[in-house]
This record gives sequence, structure tokens and C-alpha cells, in this order.
Amino acid sequence: MTLRFLVAASSAMAIGSVAPSALADDASDPWIARDKALHFDVSAGIAMATYAVSTYALDARWESIAVAGAFTLAVGAGKELLDMTGIGDPSWKDFTWDAVGTVAGLALAWSVDMLMGGVDAAHPALGSPHPATATTSVRVPTTVLFRF
Repeated sequence: MTLRFLVAASSAMAIGSVAPSALADDASDPWIARDKALHFDVSAGIAMATYAVSTYALDARWESIAVAGAFTLAVGAGKELLDMTGIGDPSWKDFTWDAVGTVAGLALAWSVDMLMGGVDAAHPALGSPHPATATTSVRVPTTVLFRF
């Protein structure tokens, strides 16, 4: 699973949720609202934190992206399922913002990981590490050097 797949899947969910029936209730559940921003922010935060924690247990960056994305979307889906029981107001628009926040959080976490950890045979951008270069499953962050 690649980052392109995650972006395409979340885009498809966002486009698919804009159906004529969804447009009819824009007055009661607008696309841009405070609760949508909260869904985005919380999902992005959960995705970044889960990605950061999972990098210590997993060798490949794509595995961390997959685990963090699945966990974050499961939390968002769980919240919407709880809303369906009467605790809140269920909304596909909320879940769409969860998915967009998940993708944004994963993109930011992956970018920081690439900046701090670099890319080499032991730590490829998205592929699995080469077996001959992967000595441990724990990656130690390296220092970033700036030259002027």
C-alpha cells in the first residue's frame, strides 16, 4: 500500500460522500463547520502520533503508514458508530473530514520521518528495507545538518 493509494482512497470517499442526498441537508450539516475542523485536527493528531510510535516497532515506512492510517480511520468510524446509537449526530461529512485529516497527518509525519531519518537502503522512502542493511528494528533518529 502506497501513499498514493491512501490519497486516492480518501479522495474517493470524499467525492463519494457528496451525493445529491448529502447536498440536501447542507443547512443542518455543512461541509465547513467547527466540528469538521475538530474531526480533521483530531484525526491528523492521532495519525501522526500512531505513525511516530509504530516506526519503533516496524521496519518499513509503508507499514507504519498502513498501521497508523487503519487505526485512525477505525477511531473515526467508531466515533460515527457511537453517534449512530444516539450519543451524537452521525455524519458522512464528519467521517470524510476524518479521512482527510488522516491523510494530512500521515503525509506530515512521513515527511518529517524522511527529513529526520533520511533515505538509504536501510530506510527506503516507502519500500521494505534491504535485508542485508537492516540490522535492527529500531531506528535511531539522525542529526540534520544544515550547510550555508
